[in-house]
Amino acid sequence: MSQIEIQAKFEGEGAAQEALHKLQALRAVEVNGLFDSGLLTATVDESVAERALHLIQQIGGDVNTTVT
Repeated sequence: MSQIEIQAKFEGEGAAQEALHKLQALRAVEVNGLFDSGLLTATVDESVAERALHLIQQIGGDVNTTVT
């Protein structure tokens, strides 16, 4: 199964932290970033990529994706 890398930018640290916790609940393969700057990078399985993108956008994040 393919993995998707998602890069997201949020308005603040709180939104980035919220996304971190929700992505962890989705069982993201990896989540890291500069949360205090509102930057987040997550690697998720293709099977949950659509849900991950949706939750990031709901929180107010702007996203870019890469298939790995």
